[in-house]
Amino acid sequence: MRVAALYDIHGNLPALEAVLREIRHERFDRIVVGGDVLPGPMPRETMACLLDLDIPVQFIRGNGDRAVIELLSGTDPVGVPAHVRPLIRHSADALDSEQRHAVASWPDRLRMEIDGIGEVLFCHATPRNDTEIFTQRTPDSRLLAVFAGITARVVVCGHTHMAFDRMLGAVRVVNAGSVGMPFAEPGAYWASLGPDVRLRRTSYDVAAAAQMIRASDYPQADDFAANNILQPPSEQKMLDAFGQAELK
Repeated sequence: MRVAALYDIHGNLPALEAVLREIRHERFDRIVVGGDVLPGPMPRETMACLLDLDIPVQFIRGNGDRAVIELLSGTDPVGVPAHVRPLIRHSADALDSEQRHAVASWPDRLRMEIDGIGEVLFCHATPRNDTEIFTQRTPDSRLLAVFAGITARVVVCGHTHMAFDRMLGAVRVVNAGSVGMPFAEPGAYWASLGPDVRLRRTSYDVAAAAQMIRASDYPQADDFAANNILQPPSEQKMLDAFGQAELK
C-alpha cells in the first residue's frame, strides 16, 4: 500500500489539484489529510474536492480546522490571534452543512500499518496536541518527553509548514511540509509512504493560482497570493522565527 500524506492545504485549491494529479498518475492507494485544510482562500471548493475524491481518504484535524469548528459551535477559538479571526470566520461562513459536519468528525490522530514501514502515527503538530512547534533544529532533549511511549515506527506531522525527516531515538519523525502555504521555494509539499518514506514537491502554475486567489473574497487574498504562493518565506527565515516559539 502506498499512502500520500497531505498537510496544511489551507484552502489553496490549485496546489491541491496539482498534487492530486500526481497522486493519480502514480496510482497511490490512499490519502491521509493531516489537518489544516482550513482556513484559506477557497475553503468550500477545497473541501468539496477532498470529500469527492475517487481515492480512499482519511482525515485528521489541525488547529485551524479546530478553530473553525469552535467558532461554528459558538465557542471562542482558543489561542487565535486577532488578525487571524477574520480568516477563521471566512472559512466558517463558506462551508455548507455537510462540510461542517465532516470537519467536526475528524479525529486528532490516526494510526495505520503501511507496507515496508510498519505502524505509522499521523498527528498534526505533535502526538499530544495540535499546536506545539518543533523543527529539524529542535534538540532531541526537548522532544524526548513529547514522544515518550510512542510505539509507532514512524510519526508523520505537519503544522510548521517545513518538511524534514529525522530520527528521535527509535522513532522516525517526518514532517510532510505544506501543500498550500510552504515556507520554502514555491510549490506544493507532501510526503509519500510505502514501501519507503519520501519527501515530495509538486510544481504548479503559481501565477495562475495567485490570480485566482486575488479574485476570491478571502480577507487577505492579495497577501496570500504574494507571500504564500509567489514568494513564500524562506525556510531559514521561518526557522529563525520559530526558534522563539518552539518547545523549550
